[in-house]
Amino acid sequence: MTSKRLYYQNAYTTHFEATIVERVRQEGKTAVILDQTYFYPTSGGQPYDTGTINNLPVYDVSIREKDEAVLHWLDTNELWQDNITGQINWPRRFDHMQQHTGQHILSQSFIQIAQADTVGFHLSENSVTIDLHTSQISPTQVEEAEHLANQIIWQNRPVHIRSVTLEQAKKLALRKLPPVRGGHLRLIEIEQFDLNACGGTHVSHTGAVGLIKIVKLERQNNQLRVEFCCGKRALADYRLKNSLVNQLAAELTTGMGEVVESVTRLREEAKESRRKLKKQQEQLLYFEAAELLKNSKKVGDTAVVSRVFTTEESDPAQLRILANHLTQNGRVVALLGLAGEKSQLLFCRSQDAPGEMNQLIKPALQVLGSAAGGGTAVMAQGGGPSTDRERVQQAVEKAERLLLGQLR
Repeated sequence: MTSKRLYYQNAYTTHFEATIVERVRQEGKTAVILDQTYFYPTSGGQPYDTGTINNLPVYDVSIREKDEAVLHWLDTNELWQDNITGQINWPRRFDHMQQHTGQHILSQSFIQIAQADTVGFHLSENSVTIDLHTSQISPTQVEEAEHLANQIIWQNRPVHIRSVTLEQAKKLALRKLPPVRGGHLRLIEIEQFDLNACGGTHVSHTGAVGLIKIVKLERQNNQLRVEFCCGKRALADYRLKNSLVNQLAAELTTGMGEVVESVTRLREEAKESRRKLKKQQEQLLYFEAAELLKNSKKVGDTAVVSRVFTTEESDPAQLRILANHLTQNGRVVALLGLAGEKSQLLFCRSQDAPGEMNQLIKPALQVLGSAAGGGTAVMAQGGGPSTDRERVQQAVEKAERLLLGQLR
């Protein structure tokens, strides 16, 4: 049995009485069907209303496919009385009314400014988007569409609701005629601006939308996704961004208009500082490699370097640079380790030095309690869990003993 959908004609009523005509049990969940309802079910890109029935929370409202009955889902199966009182969550309802009416206005604005039709609409608690059937819209056209949309809002034009037959609808200048074979269509008309078939909830005058602000554009194949916000959401968006800009301006000791310029300058300065730091680190690693070679163990004409660092002293990238410096200086085998939150071993040798690094790495990793590693005869590496310096030192010493066995 279908319900009379009273929100079709009046989206402003939040308190109503009705009668339960059917109870539905489905997978342990309970829903009721009313003879009439102001609860909007999820459909047409707009989410459901929330509220209460006899003070019991309504956590979802959906449409039953077989007969289009409106299902009000409750957190109980003990609603025994048939006569009920319903209460709509007004802040959520009005937010949806603002966003959905704003979507109609913005969609028509893009048609008039850029001849771009809306082919998709999605409204959620966090965002509102429309998909335009084009990717060729200039920034100027986007600004003009937004400006036109806000002009329509500030003119406070009436929003009319009426019902027509399909044949009557074909004679009207609808933005889009939905695929309906028979029956009646519910039309939403923004006076002398937009006419479209829609089953959603809308404000009675455009002024109630408050403001439309486009916040993001994203190209997807041959479509343009436009994210925007209206009314209270637009105010919240402005408050957040205004607060961020003010904080940045205060932190950078500059005017709001110079924030971008200041951030760009700081980014370039940071980039240059990183470049200089990297160069200095490489120079230090070069000198450190020379010092390690001077104190290395000599096995015939091969130098063996063993060294363990902590994450405060080095990192995996610096370890690789150091190993490269070491193995560029004659016949050298470098056995390097890193202790900290993630332990690491890096064993490598010069091309003409003896030793099989891939035979050293796995026994050493076993000392760390890890088997994640491997490599070639020239270079092998692996990592393990958080380990102290002493344990990594034990792993490197084991590798050194195995290496000396290979060299003898």
